[in-house]
Amino acid sequence: MATRARGRGSGRHDGQPGHGRHTTATARPARTRNPLVTAPGTLATPADRALRGKAARTRVPRSAHASWLPSVDRPDPVAVLERQGRDRLPELLPIRYGRMAASPFAFLRGAAAVMAADLAAAPHTGLTVQLCGDAHLLNFGLYASPERALLFDLNDFDETYPGPFEWDVKRLAVSVAVAARENGHPEAKAGRAAQEAVTAYRTAIRRLARLGELDVWYTRIDAEQLLPLARSTRHRRRAESSLGRARRRTSLQAYGKLTEVVDGRRRIIEDPPLIEPAGTSDMAFLRKIFSDYRSTLSEERRLLLDRYRFVDAARKVVGVGSVGLRCFIVLLAGRDADDPLFLQIKEARQSVLEEHLPSGPYVHHGHRVVAGQRLLQAASDIFLGWMTGPQGRAFYWRQLRDMKGSADVAGMSPADLVSYARLCGTALARAHARSGDRIAIAGYLGNADTFDRAVTAFALSYADQTVTDHATLGAAVAAGLISAAPGV
Repeated sequence: MATRARGRGSGRHDGQPGHGRHTTATARPARTRNPLVTAPGTLATPADRALRGKAARTRVPRSAHASWLPSVDRPDPVAVLERQGRDRLPELLPIRYGRMAASPFAFLRGAAAVMAADLAAAPHTGLTVQLCGDAHLLNFGLYASPERALLFDLNDFDETYPGPFEWDVKRLAVSVAVAARENGHPEAKAGRAAQEAVTAYRTAIRRLARLGELDVWYTRIDAEQLLPLARSTRHRRRAESSLGRARRRTSLQAYGKLTEVVDGRRRIIEDPPLIEPAGTSDMAFLRKIFSDYRSTLSEERRLLLDRYRFVDAARKVVGVGSVGLRCFIVLLAGRDADDPLFLQIKEARQSVLEEHLPSGPYVHHGHRVVAGQRLLQAASDIFLGWMTGPQGRAFYWRQLRDMKGSADVAGMSPADLVSYARLCGTALARAHARSGDRIAIAGYLGNADTFDRAVTAFALSYADQTVTDHATLGAAVAAGLISAAPGV
């Protein structure tokens, strides 16, 4: 375990400039050339790709990732959040701020834009993958494959975007450190848990670098693989209970919990301000864009969707960082009233990474989210699709509940958090290996734990920054500068 480093330097190393919004194009990862190709029609050899990864160490030494010191012109974190909220539903913003003010970990969940700007201010490796963009601990979890197998994987892709692999790794490590501290774990154990996440990532990438392309593509983490991780009968029972709850979280379960019969018709239950009936204009918009969404599905899935009829819709508040975005749930019925399907329609905005990186391949943000999810997940929701709504707003559709489940991070012991951090690091490596050059990344990381220890030092220092930023938000609320609705 490395000793804690505070990052006294400027955050730049070897004379390299920062790679933020004002960086020259030459310092950014190329998007026009496939890094696996050495000449027209010629694929780079594994040895060439490994050397490319090792060469990145000259630009950004692995030990350089330890440094964190906010720049003198670092944007005010509350100002960053307020800028994000300008085009959101204003009546919901107090809920967002109230949720973020609850704890440093809650703040971190909602502050992806703040951390993206901080990561962009330092040099990066240029080893590009499809980033999750918000790879904190609670954005991993259980869900059902189309074959109804229960898988463990990334499960949130609102911020997905092509960028340097280490940005996701650092956000994961920071979330582990912040969660450990909130759980009252000693600093040494917080550092160990963060380092285990990074070590698991490095180990998995190196293992995947030795596999063939199809083997990598078909790699997945089945939920049943989680049970052997339980170290005792009590832990195994807890794991089995979690899997059981996830298997029960289906549209049928949501149907019983979220709906009622009113005047002989099935309706979504109101729970203002979190669930409110869709107004006349919203209902018309949802019905109108349904056909546009349908066109983004494959032919056999269109046929399946056509067997359902529209029953009801409501506006729903979800998450922490997403609060204020336009989000709806739609109830459909299939064979009969007891054959429900719940879909979620969520607004897709510009990724928080976008202003700091070269242009990505997708103009439509709903398409970006769906394409990123399909690329990163081992198997994806069969009803994933996208469309454009009123005023040119981008949306994407998915199932509301499809055997989804998440870990109770707040209740984890130090040993449990270590195990979960390893699992998340492994899952993140699997996702990155599908979209980036895993051999080059493995070459950069190497067999030693240099990168692991450096990112751990960064995570502990940035956890301090998160506490400071959370306090800044709390002070703004206390001063009446922003309105927050706690506990909603």
